Amino acid sequence: MKSIKNKIFIALSLVASMFISTSCLNDDSDYWKDDVAGKAYATVLKPQLQSLGLKPAPGYVNYSFMINIATDELPTSDINIVMVKDPAAVTNYNTLKGTSFKVFPNLEILNPNIVIAKGTRTAMVNCRVWGAEALDACDKFIAAVSIQSVSGDIAIAGNMKSYLVSLPISNPYEGNYHASGTFTHPTAGVRIIDEDKVLSTVDCKTVKTTVGDLGAYDANFTVNADNTVTVTGSISASQPLIQSGVNTYTPATKTFVVNYYYVGGGGNRVISETLVRL
Repeated sequence: MKSIKNKIFIALSLVASMFISTSCLNDDSDYWKDDVAGKAYATVLKPQLQSLGLKPAPGYVNYSFMINIATDELPTSDINIVMVKDPAAVTNYNTLKGTSFKVFPNLEILNPNIVIAKGTRTAMVNCRVWGAEALDACDKFIAAVSIQSVSGDIAIAGNMKSYLVSLPISNPYEGNYHASGTFTHPTAGVRIIDEDKVLSTVDCKTVKTTVGDLGAYDANFTVNADNTVTVTGSISASQPLIQSGVNTYTPATKTFVVNYYYVGGGGNRVISETLVRL
């Protein structure tokens, strides 16, 4: 019986790619072509850019991906494959896509020497990353791992040799906080603020939450490079929030101190809050 052909994304340029070392990351066919029948290629099963979100917290984050021997016959001997970290693949991706990803600085391949046993085609590569808490959440990162070498008469598919994963880092300020402070009304006096609040992501440096104890209106807190905080938002088109006094974020205690007001009938409504991460 004719063997079932291994259906794996192989580009028209596969044969030519045997002679180049860069990864063009383009695949445009979903079948095994007659002109490469009888040949074997080492590939990453999903060479398209993947994504794995990271929290800005200490500790390892593990991920895995599959490599494949693309053939129309099962291998008859064990195949040894060496995987390496490949910063150049990030540069190639940026050039190809017009992006500006940085190389994620902390990456380890846990099993860089892979053996694909005879009679099989695939194996898993296991990796881990760490250190997101020390990086800028506004930067964009990619971790890249590529096939470096393969034993036997097997070519490396130049356009399918790299596994690239983007690693977006969550806004480090989002989360649940306890707010304490005061809301001072010009005629009604002072109200005590003592409640839990959610600070949700607006962008990599900004979170939003409610204005004082007014649940219907939002205030935005943007953390600047020096850990001062810029307060923005509004009660209405003619009532913007105006910051005053001390506005800071303390990373060690995950604490916001904010002071701001808005103008209403009879005078200013003044909010002073300390928000501590729960």
